[in-house]
Amino acid sequence: MNPERDYRESTPSNSSISGCNGVCIMSTTWKDQQHPSFINFISSFLDTNSFRLNFVQIAPDFIFNCGGVSVAFIFATKWDFSNIESIFSKIQKLKGQFANFYVVVTLPTKDQNDSFIRSYFKYGMEFGNPTFIPVQDLEMGFEKIVKIAHARGVCKKQDAIAKLKDEREKSVQSMDIYIKVLTSIPGIDNHDAKALNQSIGSIEAIAKASKDYILQTTDLSTEKAETITRFFRDSKYYLAPKIK
Repeated sequence: MNPERDYRESTPSNSSISGCNGVCIMSTTWKDQQHPSFINFISSFLDTNSFRLNFVQIAPDFIFNCGGVSVAFIFATKWDFSNIESIFSKIQKLKGQFANFYVVVTLPTKDQNDSFIRSYFKYGMEFGNPTFIPVQDLEMGFEKIVKIAHARGVCKKQDAIAKLKDEREKSVQSMDIYIKVLTSIPGIDNHDAKALNQSIGSIEAIAKASKDYILQTTDLSTEKAETITRFFRDSKYYLAPKIK
């Protein structure tokens, strides 16, 4: 590990998101297998980028909760030829349990990289299921983890905003149609239509409402209440030509 590396350069800045970016849950088993200086690096890195760190006994090495989405990671910090089978066995068990699942593997040498490629096909991995991220050192590996988790959280937030915007636009369009229908009744204006919407609700409910009920729940005049009930119930009235 390079202690002089400035880990703040390639991570999301604090200015991009206010408050807490999310929560990082680290496996206590994984933590106990790492050098204390690397755990200190992770803790400082997360604190700098507004992530809260918790230590819990979990199956993956990390779970990040960002923007309403959970992202799980295996972080293989030592590619030892003796532990390859256990790494892929763990991957096979976890890949069906998490919708967002990544494997970060530290491969500083050519021999380790070649071994990883052979093992990838030997253990029948499917491309993208899960996604593997080979890195050359520990710090780079953890930076990749945080960037991926942060990006998934941002995407989730943007999707939610887009959905809310779409629903809001549909709501506005529906209200426009609602007002057009009610203001087509002679003598009913926009204020009357909004009052009916707030007090009675749907056009179907208004069509079923009695004159007395309309008078009790809105500020409409007796004449307007009578016009509305006649409009929805008297075919001779609503089918007759309206000449102003």
